[in-house]
Amino acid sequence: MANSILTLTKINKVYNPGEPSEVAVLHDIDMEMKRGEFVAIMGPSGSGKSTLLNIIGLLDRPTSGSLTINGQDTGGLKDAEITHLRGHKIGFVFQYHYLISAFTALENVMMPMLVDHGFQTEQAEARANELIRRVGLTHVAHHRSNDMSGGQQQRVAIARGLAMNPDILLADEPTGNLDTESTKSIFELMREVNRTSGTSILLITHNHDLGRQCDRIIQVVDGRIVT
Repeated sequence: MANSILTLTKINKVYNPGEPSEVAVLHDIDMEMKRGEFVAIMGPSGSGKSTLLNIIGLLDRPTSGSLTINGQDTGGLKDAEITHLRGHKIGFVFQYHYLISAFTALENVMMPMLVDHGFQTEQAEARANELIRRVGLTHVAHHRSNDMSGGQQQRVAIARGLAMNPDILLADEPTGNLDTESTKSIFELMREVNRTSGTSILLITHNHDLGRQCDRIIQVVDGRIVT
């Protein structure tokens, strides 16, 4: 597993265990992702895709099973260690961009670096400018998010997700609210990031055309990986 960025072994997730409202969402998930892979997770609504992504992103913990990220077993980590690992190894892009509307594109990209306190303001600004350039938005770097199109906002969100130079980028339906042209543009941007930087990308999507362009597809149905 030396070439693995992510390994899940017998992951189960049960909400409200032992209660009348108990719900089992994930069942014995075994999954491995290699460094530099671009993988799609697909499946019907309610199949457990987002729960799986939340566990991989350390936003939730499994009921049982083991999760290893970049060679580190996350099972015994304390909350502060989980927060540090999530902040430094994992980037997130969601269906809604979650930009701070009062901030410019540049300021939104700088935010993870400033919150982490690992960057001086000048360093954070220099890296944010480079990421803004990389996603093709230098001309709107000082525009507030509400003054940008949906596609531009999502490009800023991708730049923000890359701010801490993560090993893996988790994208949950990042093109779900975009038109066809913007969807194509955002996917091509993520593919370019994957190819040029080696960042592993795990993409949840309902778009079969996008899925077919990934390195492989993991199909989830009723909380189980079926293909």
